[in-house]
Amino acid sequence: MTKKFIKEFLRPTKTKRFIFFLTADTVIFSVSLYLSFLIAFGKTSIVEYKNLFLALLPIFVIGKVSIFYLNKIYNVNWRFIGLHEFYKISLSLFLFMLVVYTVNFLSAITTNSYMPLSIPAIDFFISLPLVLFLRASKRIYLEVIRGYRKEGNRTLIIGAGYTGETILRDMIRNREKKYNPIGILDDDPNKMGTNICGIPVLGGLEKLEDVCKENKIETVIIAIPSLNHIKMKEIFDRLTSVGIKDIKVVPSISRLPKSAISVKDIRDISIEDLLSREEVKIDKGKISDFISGKVVFVSGAGGSIGSEIVRQLLNFYPREIIMFEIDETELHNLLLEIKDKAKENEIELVPIVGDVKDKSKLEKIFSSKDIDVVFHAAAYKHVPLMEYYPEEAVKTNIFGTFNLADVSVKYGVEKFVNISTDKAVNPTSIMGATKRVAEIICNAFNQLGKTKFASVRFGNVLGSRGSVIPIFLEQIKKGGPVTVTHPEMKRYFMTIPEAVLLVFQAGAISKGGEVFVLDMGDPVKIVKLAEELIRLHGLEPHKDIEIKYIGLRPGEKLFEELLTAEEGTYKTKYEKIFIANISYKCTLDDIKKFLNDILIAINQGDKEEIKAIIARFVPFYKEKESEELTKN
Repeated sequence: MTKKFIKEFLRPTKTKRFIFFLTADTVIFSVSLYLSFLIAFGKTSIVEYKNLFLALLPIFVIGKVSIFYLNKIYNVNWRFIGLHEFYKISLSLFLFMLVVYTVNFLSAITTNSYMPLSIPAIDFFISLPLVLFLRASKRIYLEVIRGYRKEGNRTLIIGAGYTGETILRDMIRNREKKYNPIGILDDDPNKMGTNICGIPVLGGLEKLEDVCKENKIETVIIAIPSLNHIKMKEIFDRLTSVGIKDIKVVPSISRLPKSAISVKDIRDISIEDLLSREEVKIDKGKISDFISGKVVFVSGAGGSIGSEIVRQLLNFYPREIIMFEIDETELHNLLLEIKDKAKENEIELVPIVGDVKDKSKLEKIFSSKDIDVVFHAAAYKHVPLMEYYPEEAVKTNIFGTFNLADVSVKYGVEKFVNISTDKAVNPTSIMGATKRVAEIICNAFNQLGKTKFASVRFGNVLGSRGSVIPIFLEQIKKGGPVTVTHPEMKRYFMTIPEAVLLVFQAGAISKGGEVFVLDMGDPVKIVKLAEELIRLHGLEPHKDIEIKYIGLRPGEKLFEELLTAEEGTYKTKYEKIFIANISYKCTLDDIKKFLNDILIAINQGDKEEIKAIIARFVPFYKEKESEELTKN
């Protein structure tokens, strides 16, 4: 306890706070005991009890201070004191009173010497309100006496629940200059007409437009972390219709900070909030059984999906994470980002720069590490570019997958989870076809029975490198135009964290050989996505920023089929996870013959023959010529 006390005492801010409260408590406890004697015996009689008072004074002061310290009451920041701290203080003083009564009772039995029974009780009822008032005084001053300084944007808060109230209190407490809260909206009828920190609850959401107009609102904070994307989109559309451009949101439930939320946690509304915000329902226990204490290998660890896999693995406590990535810059950045959390969770991180095409390097890694689980996210993914370089797509997406699967079986990996794509369904591109072959390879290796293989298909993920949203954002930043391939083009979208959690769940429930299909929700028109992004920047689409149609690119489809399009699916017990009915399967001998044929075509530099061999091997693959490809 002595070392801990010294360590805490040496922190400047804590030292000042500790000395202040220690001094104040000493005065309060001394005055409280004196007043207890005064009330119990009166002015004239107190002189007779002077010796008793002086004997009890150090006992009461040191005893109360000690119990406060043991209960960490001196660690409380008085700007944030609340009911929990009041409870701890009350309990501490009550426990001290019980101890005094117990000691007094034992003293009366053994020595026939005791203090009057009224003293500890009177002392408790005097010292408790004094101590509580002292701790609450700063908050009373900040939130009641000083009031709120009317500066900053006229702000409306949507949501009068715990989150909205906490943010409002933080604004007032810190005299936040950026926001001037004018009112709150909440659909709870019990809150209408009430005030929170002096700010009125003006009504329900049905009054949104009227409240914004009447009060000249400039900023709106949506403080409902559980709000789904449909309701979020509705509120966003209503706000933009009355000219509100500055719209903020709080983190979703799954990403709320562990400590109390504050103004610093709110952020601008993003396209992810409008497209996908429901909390993913997963079985954390099953995922934990799948990952906890294991050695996990992640290929493509620096990519959009691979890096999120690594980040979220940290929440399930694997023993070791091997991060395998060809891009040393991305790998370095990821390591810097997560190393502190990994150290805190006692997880060993092993960054390795390498390529899945390099089988000898994979052999060295797997022979030296007892790897339990593999997440295979390394792949070439850009559809138009791979149409011009099919040999590169084949080398990484097909041969790389084969190499990794082969060493996984050889060295006894328990489970191998292959990250696939919706473009593997009825593929019209080399990228989609090669990813379909990767699924077939995993299924063939699964037939050996040593390692359980599974593939997980999903569509576009929001914000991934090279995806449409970062491209649109850069175009908006430059003033446009925003380029869309076709006015009717649609795509399925999912947030990267959501996709990864579902990948974990699929891996956890896999029994081997499945192709899991993730429910991506409803498809989104790309032109609508572009329009929403433009509006998010406070601009008017087709007016402030031009939207230009440029035609389909090589290998692109106008509309990606449902992931269930070919084979159909059947449900799992998890809401967003399905399993495809796979009828087309190959043996390892079939795979090896195919690889041999395609390797000959690669060595000959014959791109058309590469495509022809893949077309003969991959079911439903039909190469699609676009205008751009024909022109070239």
